[in-house]
Amino acid sequence: MKKRIIALSLISMLVLASCGTKKESSQQSSTASTTVPQSAAGTTAEVVIETTTEASTEHETAPQNEVGFEGMTEVRADELNMGNYHISVDSSSSMFKIADCILHVSEDGMTADIIIDSKSYDALFMGTEDEAESGSETDRITCTANKNEQAVFTVPVEALDKEIQCAALSAKKQEWYGRTLVFRADSLPDTAFKELPYATVESLGLKDGKYSIDVKLEGGSGKASVSSPAELTVSGGKASAVIEWSSDKYDKMVVNYLEYTPEIVDGRSAFKIPVSGFDYRMHIQAETTAMSEPHMIEYTLYFDSESIKESK
Repeated sequence: MKKRIIALSLISMLVLASCGTKKESSQQSSTASTTVPQSAAGTTAEVVIETTTEASTEHETAPQNEVGFEGMTEVRADELNMGNYHISVDSSSSMFKIADCILHVSEDGMTADIIIDSKSYDALFMGTEDEAESGSETDRITCTANKNEQAVFTVPVEALDKEIQCAALSAKKQEWYGRTLVFRADSLPDTAFKELPYATVESLGLKDGKYSIDVKLEGGSGKASVSSPAELTVSGGKASAVIEWSSDKYDKMVVNYLEYTPEIVDGRSAFKIPVSGFDYRMHIQAETTAMSEPHMIEYTLYFDSESIKESK
């Protein structure tokens, strides 16, 4: 009798272990299971250990670009003549490619037609991506199509040379992606300004000839420098200057969206570049090869008109 009771107990334990295994293994497919041996009164049963994993998605963004330049001063509508102007726009996202942009200046302020070749975006929102997600659909800016079948988003522009937050709604993922835009005043023609923000050859009354001028470099890491005074040439009412860097590691300069290459003078990179104006921070870019790979750096040059001296 005692042996029979022991046998029945063993059978009951095996049945319970088996039911436990079936119950655990019936969990949802998102649950991973691992079996380990478990001893029960001299017999072996399987016990399931669960590890639940959750699928996660990342809000991936494209590489970010630098926008604007050091020392930017905002330019507002009341400083410009009314009209329509093609204008360059810096975008912090390499994926948000602007094919063209037309700035509209009126008594009511400024708007811009941002023209994009692709149909990648359903809407824009003037603000951060968090603000766009929680904002009203009525605040979204949808596009129209121009005669070239490009997407055109008409957005308000508070000021030029100012970092403006803009979010774009991906047509494919239906997610908002934040961008920083800068509408560049230095890409406008002189006729767009009521009063030029800098002195010119004409306003200074400079005649054709050779001069010297003090020049100050700002931006980058602060380690680079340029020779001052610099050689200034005025010809046909236009000015150019020779910029000599502190090393020969600069192989390219970009001024007003045009590229210039150097000569090597006494172990220094020397560029002859146009001077668009005096007494303001003129934005330029320079590419250095001193790093592991070529790197374009943002700088400004300040040409001091009071230092101009005629060369003998």
